[in-house]
Amino acid sequence: MATPIVMPKQGNTVESVIIVDWKKQVGEAVAVDDVLCEVETDKATMEVPSTVAGTLLATLFAAGDEVPVMATIAWIGEAGEAVPGGEGRGAKGEEAAPPPAAPIETPVLSATQSPNLPISQSPISNLQSPVSPRARHLAERKGIEASVLAGSGPGGRVIERDVQAAIAAQPKLTPVAKAMVAEGGFAVPVQGSGPGGRVTSKDLVKEQEMGRGVDKEKMKQAEAPGAIAQTPISSLQSPEAEIIPLKGVRKVIAERMLQSLQTTAQLTLNASADARALQALRKRLKDSPEAMGVRGITINDLVLFAVARTLPSFPGLNALFTGAEIHQYRTVHLGVAVDTPRGLMVPVVRNAETLSLRQLSAEAKRLATACLESKITPDELTGGTFTVTNLGAFGVESFTPVLNPPQVAILGVSSIQLKPTEINDKVEFVPHIGLSLTINHQVVDGAPAARFLQALGQAIATIDLLLVG
Repeated sequence: MATPIVMPKQGNTVESVIIVDWKKQVGEAVAVDDVLCEVETDKATMEVPSTVAGTLLATLFAAGDEVPVMATIAWIGEAGEAVPGGEGRGAKGEEAAPPPAAPIETPVLSATQSPNLPISQSPISNLQSPVSPRARHLAERKGIEASVLAGSGPGGRVIERDVQAAIAAQPKLTPVAKAMVAEGGFAVPVQGSGPGGRVTSKDLVKEQEMGRGVDKEKMKQAEAPGAIAQTPISSLQSPEAEIIPLKGVRKVIAERMLQSLQTTAQLTLNASADARALQALRKRLKDSPEAMGVRGITINDLVLFAVARTLPSFPGLNALFTGAEIHQYRTVHLGVAVDTPRGLMVPVVRNAETLSLRQLSAEAKRLATACLESKITPDELTGGTFTVTNLGAFGVESFTPVLNPPQVAILGVSSIQLKPTEINDKVEFVPHIGLSLTINHQVVDGAPAARFLQALGQAIATIDLLLVG
């Protein structure tokens, strides 16, 4: 009897994953624990092993498809065995053809009927077109009524590409506009005045005013010649250009960065800290006996240690903002930004304020390695209360880090530069490390943020004393 293979849960917060690649093909023999496919969450890549031995009879999703966790993704059984329900995909990833559909009569429009139907409907919408399971799942997730779409599959069946076309035809809304539409009472124009034709809150039209000429004119503004001067994407394409689909981690980063800037009031404060003690301690650690196991501790580890020990005195920055509440944390769950080939990842060092310098360094390196090797788990990428991102190794002198909502603060660490400093009535050039703190000014005021930067600078300047405390 064929056995269904279910997409396992990938952490407590992951609702769906994207199939990156199938490692086994239909008809191929499979052993227990053989890797069937590689999947990607919004931040990590993982392998899905087989739970049974047999022959891969069918796969229900193709590479690039988004799959809900706990959904059946494949069937394994004896060679030639029928798949329950007859659903599946062939070796090329095409949906299995359904049974021949009954002939459908094309309705004849009377003289009083309008042939101009809405985009989301077809002349046979009242006949409920058959819908494939994959198309149904996608439509339900995206809020599309699949049964009224014109199907391009065998017998007029609605398949996934029909739903994808309907999704692509929908106007793109900003988060504020999307929230207003969800509350009801607003109509969405075909195109908006935002970047790329994005519909903003100003473009929405109240439904009760749709009959007024001024609102009809507003609906046409986005379509008016010269309203937004844009160059068609097709005219920019060139054989010299590589086209990279926006998906997976890169897509999530793009969406979250934009959302961060659109939904928070971000303010960045720049300062610097005396780095002489930092450099001296790093040199002593590097020259220490190998048996001590501290040679690998870096400048970044020392900064993380100073942040973890300073934050508990400033709970307003070690906090999350939900929009209605501020959650201040007694423990420091420190997010550490890691640059990977797949994009920026931010694993979390739990209870960082309780760790010794050696423990914090080891944990930060373990998490960074897991990110680089695509072995990080979703749970290790969630739950941070404050984030540190370091561009000092690239010679950056200062920058504006972007918040990672719902966190209310993020610290950017820059390179160590010589800074003229007055000492005993003389000007000396003293090495200083750059610090850039971005806060959500909705819930964090400038003065508390400045006091944190000041305290952190003092902790870095006396890092050797901080280790004693």
